[in-house]
Amino acid sequence: MSTPDDLERHFTLLTAVARYEALRTRDALAAPDDHDDGETNAVPLTRAETLEMLALGEVIVRKAGYGRQLSVRSARRVGASWAQIGAALGTSKQAAWETHNRWIDEQARQQDAPGHWGWDDTDVAAARALAGEPNDKEEI
Repeated sequence: MSTPDDLERHFTLLTAVARYEALRTRDALAAPDDHDDGETNAVPLTRAETLEMLALGEVIVRKAGYGRQLSVRSARRVGASWAQIGAALGTSKQAAWETHNRWIDEQARQQDAPGHWGWDDTDVAAARALAGEPNDKEEI
């Protein structure tokens, strides 16, 4: 059986999405077991393929999430307000700011973790300065 942890090592975000879309399309086109109208010739997914599709969905979520805070940092770097960032994420400016600051905290914690690259005090200070406060630049 495919698990997200197994698949995550074998797929990039792009290849995971491509495989997921191929499986999802085939699944959508195949007639349900209880309604074979003979109009489609798409082969229904096997149990293994269905579970792979579910696991790939999780891989996609994970891989997209990994880059989210880097994108938030880039948005701040080019002058986006927390209100704009929150709107782009479908959340409030406060929630976006808090999530970003938790991410900064996590980067700092990774500094001493074996096998991980983390930020030192200078990196953390620079990230916090760039993040600013949630009430900075209120335009939307």
